[in-house]
Amino acid sequence: MHEIEPFFLWRDYYIASNDKKSPFYRRQYSEFEYTQKIYNYFIHPQWDFFGSSTLYCKVLFADYDSQFAIIELLGEWNDALHNDIMELKRGLIDKMTAQGISKFLLIGENVLNFHASDDSYYEEWYEDIRDQNGWIVALNFREHVVKEMRSQQIHYYVMMGENQQLVEWRKLKPHHVFAAIENLLTKSIGQ
Repeated sequence: MHEIEPFFLWRDYYIASNDKKSPFYRRQYSEFEYTQKIYNYFIHPQWDFFGSSTLYCKVLFADYDSQFAIIELLGEWNDALHNDIMELKRGLIDKMTAQGISKFLLIGENVLNFHASDDSYYEEWYEDIRDQNGWIVALNFREHVVKEMRSQQIHYYVMMGENQQLVEWRKLKPHHVFAAIENLLTKSIGQ
């Protein structure tokens, strides 16, 4: 797990630790000291802690004018034992919505498992952004994670359609990823 780094090719466009509006503003990182763990496994020091012991993040991009953020996740999303959605909501999302972000793209390629509890924090998050035409999209989550989220009705609040898997986000610039997702959402609503 220590070799899985957050996506770094957008650092020319955005760095959360340099963003005065970011919850991670002025955060210092080490390339050599591995101190954070998920269970007994060290993780790369570039991942950001937001309160969960099993789920870490990296805000890859935020645009306050266009009101969107792209957030990569790593670990086990465990609402049952650690209430990770509450930690994510309070430690990161609430701070970003306070700065005007209402559209969230969650990249979940490195989310290994999902363990559900209830959906109250998902519903609260959705209610917080709905009036700003906001949305939450889960992109490239593993099939078994999506299946578990759907079985717990999380898809009522977090969009996780099959078409979103088609966006090859690593090959695009952040605004192009955002435009591709908005285009897919517009098409799915129009159908």
